[in-house]
Amino acid sequence: MLSYNEIGVRKCIVLEGEPYEVVDSHIFRMQQRKPQNKTKLKNLLSGRVVEMTFHQSDKAEEAEIDYKEIKYLYSNKGEHWFCEIADPSARFTLPVALVGEKVMFLKQNSVVEVMLFNEKIIGMHLPAKVDLKVTEAAPAVKGDTAQGAQKQVTVETGATLNVPLFIKEGDILRINTETGEYVERM
Repeated sequence: MLSYNEIGVRKCIVLEGEPYEVVDSHIFRMQQRKPQNKTKLKNLLSGRVVEMTFHQSDKAEEAEIDYKEIKYLYSNKGEHWFCEIADPSARFTLPVALVGEKVMFLKQNSVVEVMLFNEKIIGMHLPAKVDLKVTEAAPAVKGDTAQGAQKQVTVETGATLNVPLFIKEGDILRINTETGEYVERM
């Protein structure tokens, strides 16, 4: 059990049987009242953000979140297939709502980390940056480049992103998976 002042950013707690991650926390005291911890909590199952205030007498149960690495295999007809790293025959699918747009940065046999709550997968974390090869790129056009001109390219996973004009087909790019933006050419 966590007391009101231990409920800080990045902690996971259980409210009404569901896991929440603390996104923001601020302990304050108004005039002659007792201190309070005003928090913003993100539901790890639905993604909904709620505000909640914990008083000095309140306690919250810390969520037991386990982390496990799994391997991405492929996507087919809207299903995303993964397997255990140690046992490739133990295959399973994850719902589109859980995987979301992150699949656009996954190559076959990529290792990702998943969050487990009560033995159920509730979230997925990709590596911060991935390296992908450019499969389609329009030729650079000379012109006004004073503003940092960009063009769209397609990478090997099918994702499209904006990159500087000097990028050409066959280049390997490092991409930030959180923002989906180009970082550098490898």
